[in-house]
Amino acid sequence: MAESGTGIQELMAAETRASQIVAEARIGRGDRMKQAKVEAQQLIDSYRAEKQEEFNNMALSQGGSEGNAAAALQAETNKEVQAMEGLFQKNVQGAVDVLLSKCCEVSLEVPTARVRATQKMAGTV
Repeated sequence: MAESGTGIQELMAAETRASQIVAEARIGRGDRMKQAKVEAQQLIDSYRAEKQEEFNNMALSQGGSEGNAAAALQAETNKEVQAMEGLFQKNVQGAVDVLLSKCCEVSLEVPTARVRATQKMAGTV
C-alpha cells in the first residue's frame, strides 16, 4: 500500500514538473516571438530606408531638386488655370444668352394629348 501511495506522489510530482515545463515553454515561445517581431521590424525599417534613399537619389538625378519640380508644376498649373479662365470669358455670354432664351420662351400651344385628356374628363368627347 505504501508503494501505491509513493507511486501516486511520483505521478503527481511528474505532472507538476510537466506543467512547469509547458509553462516555461510557453513563456520561451512568447519571448522568441517578441524577439522575432523586433528583428523583423528592424529589417523592414532598414529596407524602407534603403529604398527611400534610392528613390531620393533617382528623383534628384532625373528631376533636379524638389524646388525646381515644384516651381515647374506651379507654372504649368497657373498656365492651365489662365487657359480655363480665358475659355470661360469667351463662352460666358453665349451660355447666358442660351439660358435666357430658354427661360423666356413661352409656348402658348396646348399639346393635343392634354386637350384630349381634358375633353375626356369633361365628357365632351
